[in-house]
Amino acid sequence: MLREESDSAELTGSTVFKDERKQAYFNPEGADRPLISPVPAATLDLARRYRLERLRRKMREWDCGALLLYDPVNIRYAFDSSNMSIWTMHNTSRYALIVADGPAILFEFEGADHVNNGLPGIDEIRPAKSWIFFTAGNLMEPRMKAWADEVADLVSRNGGNKRVAVDRLEPAGAFELRERGFMLLDGQELAERARSIKSTEEIELMRWTIRVCEAGMARMYEISEPGRTEREIWAELHFENARSGGEWLETKLLTAGPRTNPWYQECSDYVIKRGEMISFDTDMIGPYGYCADLSRSWTAGHVAMSAKQKELYAAARDQIEHNLSIIRPGMTFQEFNELSWRIPEKYQPYRYTLALHGTGMADEWPGILLHPDFDPNFSGCIEENMVLNVESLIAEAGSESIKLETQALITARGAVRLDTFPWEDI
Repeated sequence: MLREESDSAELTGSTVFKDERKQAYFNPEGADRPLISPVPAATLDLARRYRLERLRRKMREWDCGALLLYDPVNIRYAFDSSNMSIWTMHNTSRYALIVADGPAILFEFEGADHVNNGLPGIDEIRPAKSWIFFTAGNLMEPRMKAWADEVADLVSRNGGNKRVAVDRLEPAGAFELRERGFMLLDGQELAERARSIKSTEEIELMRWTIRVCEAGMARMYEISEPGRTEREIWAELHFENARSGGEWLETKLLTAGPRTNPWYQECSDYVIKRGEMISFDTDMIGPYGYCADLSRSWTAGHVAMSAKQKELYAAARDQIEHNLSIIRPGMTFQEFNELSWRIPEKYQPYRYTLALHGTGMADEWPGILLHPDFDPNFSGCIEENMVLNVESLIAEAGSESIKLETQALITARGAVRLDTFPWEDI
């Protein structure tokens, strides 16, 4: 829709090209109302069962006696159990133990067993034995030994072998388990390989997270006006995610104008000027714990792009569309790299690190570097039912940065986008 604004000596140009397609991403019952998930409980239950079985299957492949999980994202994947996820990322106070051909046990924060009511994958809940310095202080060593004794007893009693995969563990804890005869394997690799292949039900849950994210992006677009700060616009995504049942934003990647280049400057109280490019990367952990990792760039005040902005934007679109078009299941990472879009030399000093990465409950393996940085020894294969994000960051000396990213399901026919929020017309 074209609308005219009053002239101003301070602002250049008076014509605003506002993309009314983006209005469709608000809640049809009213933009002032949160989105309510339509996903049936049976779908969520099937996703839960699939995910736990994926972990058990990988354990069998690796001949693991048990899998010990501390990362709250891995615990969410295994059990759909979520409790103070951000806090427990840096205070390792709850954990899970899955014994091969044995029980799946959650060690919960004291007094919080009830948050796991109705979760079908948990066979037993026990109080967590925490030995972090914050609460254990000078008692760390005896508490750690009691923790290690309990883990060892559970694995031995339930018939598991001495090969235990662990995703994250302090060196002292690893020492105690080794002292009890355990060989420790990389549980993060095991978990991310399991997480890389999605079920139909997982994709339905992810589509809903993307729906919420795109509603948040519509809110951001609506208030992308001169005079706003970067933080004001970024807050709209937080708001939509929180009120619609989401979790958190992994980063603060929204910048405008000169602050878009170099990239990786976090949003600030910078006051945005008319016509400046606003570029962002959502990195949103939304409803059901799934990630919507989308990037867009548009002008403040919704004015037509300058010639340079159009040039950069067109290059970013070319990169996204080319790389999407070549992806096929069965393609090796090396083959993708050889066929991928070649970034022009003038943009290379400002390039993004990744061409593709996996996405599930967070950014996941595989992270495939852009062609100037790709290591031919990085091995692997793109598989059907992976979800891959295709990235672009385009800038040159003295310019703004254009950041674009889309999220795609890998099908037998190739990559199918899961997000639909419109690109800018240039």
